[in-house]
This record gives sequence, C-alpha cells and structure tokens, in this order.
Amino acid sequence: MMKTSDIDFSNTSTRFHFIGIGGISMSGLAELLLSEGFKVSGSDSQRSDLTDSLIKLGAEISFPQKADNITDDIDVVIYTAAIHEDNPELMEVRRRNLPAFTRAEFLGRIMSLYRVSVAVAGTHGKTTTTSMLSEILMKAGTDPTLSIGGILPSIGGNFRVGSKDFFVTEACEYTNSFLSFAPDIALILNVEADHLDFFKDLNDIRASFHKFASLLPEDGCLVINGSIDGFDVVTKDLSSRIVTFGPDKSSDYYPEDISSDNNALATFTLCHKGEKLGQVSLKVPGLHNVENACAAAAAAVEMGIDTRDILSALSSFGGTDRRFQHKGSFNGVTVVDDYAHHPSEIKATISTAKNCAHNNLWVVFQPHTYTRTKALFHEFAEVLSEADNVVLADIYAARETDTLGISSKTLADEISASGHNAWYFGSFEEIENFLSKKCIHGDLLITMGAGDVYKIGDDLLKK
Repeated sequence: MMKTSDIDFSNTSTRFHFIGIGGISMSGLAELLLSEGFKVSGSDSQRSDLTDSLIKLGAEISFPQKADNITDDIDVVIYTAAIHEDNPELMEVRRRNLPAFTRAEFLGRIMSLYRVSVAVAGTHGKTTTTSMLSEILMKAGTDPTLSIGGILPSIGGNFRVGSKDFFVTEACEYTNSFLSFAPDIALILNVEADHLDFFKDLNDIRASFHKFASLLPEDGCLVINGSIDGFDVVTKDLSSRIVTFGPDKSSDYYPEDISSDNNALATFTLCHKGEKLGQVSLKVPGLHNVENACAAAAAAVEMGIDTRDILSALSSFGGTDRRFQHKGSFNGVTVVDDYAHHPSEIKATISTAKNCAHNNLWVVFQPHTYTRTKALFHEFAEVLSEADNVVLADIYAARETDTLGISSKTLADEISASGHNAWYFGSFEEIENFLSKKCIHGDLLITMGAGDVYKIGDDLLKK
C-alpha cells in the first residue's frame, strides 16, 4: 500500500486527481501542484469560481462526478472527507487499486516539504489568526505559502504559492484530520465542545488536541492559549517547547492598556514576559481579536520575525471575508456578515456588536448542523438572547440527513420563552420581507452562520 511519503514530487509528469476539487482547501492544493508544473485533473458536482480559476491555470475538471473520470493516466488521487465510499469515482479508484489519500493526509505530506510548517488549530478563531500570521510573514518579506480557510483579500483568495521556507495552514480537528499534519510550529487557540457528531465529549476533544500537539518534533514549538480549561491535559508530556499567550501576564505574550473606539476597534500594547514590544491598533473589531493578534504575534516572534513587522502587519490587517464583514447599508440599517456558528463565537460577535454605535441589534442566525444545534441547544439560546432581536432561519444541514428531532423553530421558541424577541421563518424570502419592515434607521443587522445565510443581507442591500 502506497504511503504519502512514497509520492515522488520530483517527477512533474505525475498526474494528481482531486475528487471534490472545488472545495476551498482542495482547490488550493490543486493550485499549488499546478504552480509546480504537475498535471492536475479533478471533478466536482458543479462549476464555481474556484473551478473556473483552476481551469484557467491548466487543470482538467469534469462535472459531475462519475466513474469515467478516473482515467488510465491518473497516478495519485486526493479526496475530501465529504466523499463517501459509495461515490462513483472513489469506487472506481478502489477497483483500480490506485493510491488514494484524504485531503488531510496529502496536506500533511505537503507540509513536510517546507523548511518550517505552521498549523493553526482551535475550536474557533483559526481563519482570522492564520490570516494575521500570513500578513505578518508577507510584511516581513518571507514569501510564505499559505492555506487559509477563508478569503483573504490581500492575496485575492484562500491560497498563496510562495517559497519553500514557510508554509502556514489551518488545522481542523473534525474527524481528527489534523492528526495527519506535520507541523514544526503549532498554535492551539482554544479547546471547546464542538463536532459532537464525531467526538464523544469535551475530554475526547482534549485528548485529540493533545495528540495534535504531540506531533511536534523536539525542536518544535507549541503556541497555546495559557488560559484554556484543560491546559495540563493538552500539554502533558510534550517534548517540544511550549509558549503561551493569553489575556494577562500569567502568559508569555499578553496585551496591556486595551482601549476600544465606537466601532469596537481595539488598541493595545503587546507584551512579552514583562517587556512592552509595542502598540497595535487593530482594524478588525472585537476584544477576541486582541487575543488572536497575540497568538499570531507569539508565533511570529518564535519564527524569528522582526517585531516592527509584526506590529505593522497587525495594525494594517483588514480582516477576512465573513468575519464581522461590513457589507453595506439599506434604509440607514448597517449590514454585517459573520461566520460564527458556535456559541462562543456568537457570544464574541454579539459582544463586538454591542460596542459598535447602533440602535437595535438584529441577529439573523442560521444554525449549522442538527448535531451541533442539539448538543449545544441551551448554550445557543443563552448567547443569542443577548441580541435585541433574533431571527432564526432553517438549520443548514451540511453533511447531515437526520434532524434528531431538532429545528430552528424549537430554538426560537426557547429564546421567546425566556422573555426575549425571537422569530422563526421557513424561507429567506420571508425573513427578508420581515426585516425590511421591522429594521429602522440606525439599527445593526448581522447575518450569522456557516451556511448561506449571508444571502439574506446581500438581497436586502439590493432592494
């Protein structure tokens, strides 16, 4: 059986085939191979901007997925976790006994080709922190290769092909995919209950993060939030160096002199073990981003990046798409879109919104997966109740088919029962009509969730 270590990256005649090539991470890996001169083919259920871009770069992409797409000239196959064993292409790959690897396995192999590989993990905050670190490395002129879980405007996408010195990527814990990685530096931002359709409980999640941290070599470095619950469980018996960041001087890297303006933009002094490194004035709102900035800064210092470049990059970082992204306004109502889909993320986003000038705060929330909604039902109801008004859209099922007896109406009823304003509507059109009548000049409207809820804000801005 072929291992990823057996893949010959010196032979550019090798043809790689991606099943699900239109995914945001898969498309980035395909782009990387194309830039190195490899032959790339792939398939997806439908065309998209990402597939069109890859076609322009030379990839051969088929729609939809079918067994005939697996041709005799394919050498290596990469597939996403969303591809099941009954997928016609994967079935044909198995029949032909072709070397096939998950996206995470292949990404782990790619990481090993770089002088320093950095993996950013955590229940939330990964995309923003990865983007912050990416901006720092670009500011310092290191020409990094980047794989980000969202669109970073400064690179015009989610992937950047650079030199073989630094590789930076997000590392997701779902299905333990990050255990296939090969980092030299790992960041752990937080460890909380999530993905409970896969993990048994929070202790199971902590054990997984411990295994992830244990992947580091002896000369590697773990940058971890020093204030997380279960810190000792995650860090026990590690051979690598451990560096902490957090809200106060009990950690190695921490902020002081924090202040925020009327747009919830924070200014703070970055400190390291009692030494003031300099001031940062963020252009992304929310106190949670102060902590993200400290994490990125800690990793960058440990990578040998000049402090001046770190401070400058953090102060100029403009954010990524769908992270408290200002979309525009209609009838004097400000529209913001945010990817938050876990109670902790929602709490941080609503807290940020409360520090922005506004009259009434409206949150349109689209829960993401039945499993997460059921497992964290009361936490969702509690944090959403902190908004003035909550509108619930149907649950975005993603990979799931079993409703588990849970619905957005159930969640809306729970919030209403606690004395807070909450409504449920069965279609985006109904939600848009309701909001266009109820929102008034000076209100702040946030579309929130990991699905396609952003379309509601986009439609309202067109009216």
